[in-house]
Amino acid sequence: MADTLVDDYDIVDVLHELVSQCVLLFDVAAAGIVMSDQRGGLQMPASSTEQAGMLELYQIQTDEGPCLDCVRSGEPVLVADLDASTARWPMFVARARKEGFAAVHAIPMRLRQETIGALNLFGREPGPMREQDIRAARALADTATIGILQERAIHRADLLTEQLQGALIKRVTIEQAKGVLAQAGKVDMDQAFQALRSYGRHRSTRLSDVARQLNGEIRPQSILTDHISRG
Repeated sequence: MADTLVDDYDIVDVLHELVSQCVLLFDVAAAGIVMSDQRGGLQMPASSTEQAGMLELYQIQTDEGPCLDCVRSGEPVLVADLDASTARWPMFVARARKEGFAAVHAIPMRLRQETIGALNLFGREPGPMREQDIRAARALADTATIGILQERAIHRADLLTEQLQGALIKRVTIEQAKGVLAQAGKVDMDQAFQALRSYGRHRSTRLSDVARQLNGEIRPQSILTDHISRG
């Protein structure tokens, strides 16, 4: 989160770090982020797993789900048991249950009256999220929001739009790199992403830069071998 306080930071890395830390810190199976593109639409810039990412995109496509309600209301939407919410979100619940999720907790990314997105936490088992975990998740979401909307946004009203658009372009590059690694190493997309991210982190190189350099300056086998050697 401190990375957002400098002039030159990678929003993709920040958002991926946020979802990754949420999975490590809280009793959840996956996490994802939905953000407003400031043109009336929503986008999915980061997720901890392919399943979570696809579920976020499904909500956007069907215009239905707790994460969307959270963005629109600016309030947490805590769903301890998805089966009890079938009438409210029939398509989303069916898809989420098919993916193996039983609970969803959506935390707004909000600063004062402005909500720019939602941090969404997916659980495999039904049950409420602990109150202290909700407070911690809100603190992380608030910190990320402050970083994104910090002082520079006052001077450039289009900053958030540009940041998000840049994040989406980088995400396409990262998705392409994951595909290359998955094919080269005969691994799934989540494993490919972990290899890509690990390679960059241990060399203090941005995730998007590693993805862009793949098959050019960096060979797929170098990334895969590096990840295997680190266990």
